[in-house]
Amino acid sequence: MRALRTLSLALGAAAVALAAAQDVHVVVAQDGTGDFPTVQNAVDHALDKAPIGPNGRLYIEIRPGTYNERVVVPQDMPRVTLAGSDAATTIITHGQTAKETGGTFFSATVDVNGAAFEAENITFENPAQGAQAVAVSVHSDRARFRNCRFIGWQDTLYAASGRQYYLHCYISGHVDFIFGHAAAVFEDCEIHSRGNGYLTAVNRTRADEPTGYAILRSRLTAEDGVNSVALGRPWRLYARVVYIDCWMGPQIIPGGWNNWNKPEAEKTAFYGEYGSSGPGARPDARVAWAHRLSATQAGQFRPEVFLRGSDGWDPRK
Repeated sequence: MRALRTLSLALGAAAVALAAAQDVHVVVAQDGTGDFPTVQNAVDHALDKAPIGPNGRLYIEIRPGTYNERVVVPQDMPRVTLAGSDAATTIITHGQTAKETGGTFFSATVDVNGAAFEAENITFENPAQGAQAVAVSVHSDRARFRNCRFIGWQDTLYAASGRQYYLHCYISGHVDFIFGHAAAVFEDCEIHSRGNGYLTAVNRTRADEPTGYAILRSRLTAEDGVNSVALGRPWRLYARVVYIDCWMGPQIIPGGWNNWNKPEAEKTAFYGEYGSSGPGARPDARVAWAHRLSATQAGQFRPEVFLRGSDGWDPRK
C-alpha cells in the first residue's frame, strides 16, 4: 500500500507539473486550412477552449501569406510566440502613419505588450511614408526575435521597454528607424538604410538606467545613392548605443554620430564602437565625444551580460 501511495503521489505531482507547463498550439492560414484566418483572431480566441498553463506558451503558427491587419498582443497575454516558416513569404503589414492615427505610438502594425514574447521567420512591415509609421512596437520584457524582417521608413522598430534580443534579423528604414527606451541587443543582423538619415534614437533619461542598444557583429548597408547616415542621435540626453565588431558601409558619415542640435548631449550621451570594419569605419574621424571601447567595456554588452537583469536572463538559451 505504501508503494502504491508513493506512486500515486509521484504521478499526481507529475500531472500538476504537466498542467503548469501546458502549451497551446494553433495555426493561422488565409485559405481556411488552419484554426484561424487572421493573426489577431488567433490572439483573441486561441485560449477560449484550451486555457494555457501558468508556465505554458501560446504558439501561433502563421502559414505563408500577406496578412494585411493590425495585431495587438495585450499585456495580460505573456509567452506568445508568432512563428512563420520563412520571413520572405510570411508578412504582416498595415500602412498607417502617426498623422492618421493620432501619434507615432498608435501607428504600429504589430503592438506587443505581453512579457516573454517571441517571433521567428516573419516580416513585420509598415509601408507608409510621409510621417512616422511604426512596423513593430515592443513593450515586452524578455522578448526574442529570430530570423525576422522589419520593413519601414521612419520609426520602423520601436524597441520601447524591457529587455529585448534580436538575432539574424533585417531592419530597414530611413530616419530613427530603431528607437525607444529598451535594453536591446541586435546580434548578427543587417541594418539597411533606405535613405540618408539616422539609424538609432534612444530615449534614455538618466545615466544609471540599464537601457540602450548594443549592436553586435552586424552589417550596416544602404540603398544605392545613400551617402549620409549617422549611427545615432540622442532622442533624450542620456542615449546609449554601441556597435561592436560591425561592418559599416560607405554611407556612414565620418563623424559617426549626430547631437540632434543638443550640444549638452555631447556630455551625457554614451556612443561607442569596438572592432568596426568596412569603409564606414573611420575611428580617427569620429566626433570627439564618442567613445572607443576597450575589450573589457565591449564585453559588458554581450547579451548574457547586458540583458541579465535581476533574474539572470540569458536570451541565447
